[in-house]
Amino acid sequence: MKAKKIVHMKEDSPKILLIEDLAGYGKISLSAMIPIMSHMGYNLYNLPTALVSNTLDYGLFHMLETTGYMRETLKVWKELGFSFDAICTGMIVSEEQVRLVAEYCQEQRKNGVSIYVDPVMGDDGTLYNGISENTIKYMRNICSVADVIMPNYTEAAFLADKYIDKDDVTRAQAEELVDSLRKMGSKSIVITSISVEGQTCVYGYDDGEGTYFSIPFDYVPVHFPGTGDIFSALLVGSLLKGNSLQRATRYAMDTVRELILQNTENADKYKGIPIEKYLNEITKNM
Repeated sequence: MKAKKIVHMKEDSPKILLIEDLAGYGKISLSAMIPIMSHMGYNLYNLPTALVSNTLDYGLFHMLETTGYMRETLKVWKELGFSFDAICTGMIVSEEQVRLVAEYCQEQRKNGVSIYVDPVMGDDGTLYNGISENTIKYMRNICSVADVIMPNYTEAAFLADKYIDKDDVTRAQAEELVDSLRKMGSKSIVITSISVEGQTCVYGYDDGEGTYFSIPFDYVPVHFPGTGDIFSALLVGSLLKGNSLQRATRYAMDTVRELILQNTENADKYKGIPIEKYLNEITKNM
């Protein structure tokens, strides 16, 4: 027996769907993003791409891929008439999942849903294990309907198929890289870590302003898993409050840096940053 389509009352606060993995131990992905964006006042929903025992930094972990669950869940949501105001994607763990999410985002974009994409595929010049040419192709499809994409330099280079072998680019090459991503269909671009003429920065294009921008930063030599997810949550949350892309980017950058600095003495950094301790502090500066 088919379920009846439900008429949903419009909610005051935007409804945001997060498509990410969920770790049982550690503040990464959904465990980092949900507290931040909920504290910002948004209505959060989630579609886990995998259940992970703990952050991968420990070296030993178990991962349960949820492709079948995702496929059936999207069917049920469609039957029930569930809708969202924005979709934010992060770690997608298989080629089939990327295809599934690409199709869903393309469909939702036609309904006016805002799409924010962190195309998690690699870092430091190499792709993660299991990332195929087809995965990159489907990721391009997701990016083609995105309001904002947030790749690191490695991911941007593979998506654009440019400068894959370069550690540093000129300003003209950075603009060319951004333009290639825009030609895919992405409106605004935020390359979260790129070396431009010897200066590490966030480099991008603000579609609202019609301008390229570069925000330099000094690298903090401490690694915490989940900082990229915190950055995405802060950036998207700030944008949905009506802030400009450049202001939202600066806010996310400064906040992540401050969180890292406040936690440099943590004994177990593999757990990530205990984000709940800082919710009032980080949202008041938004």
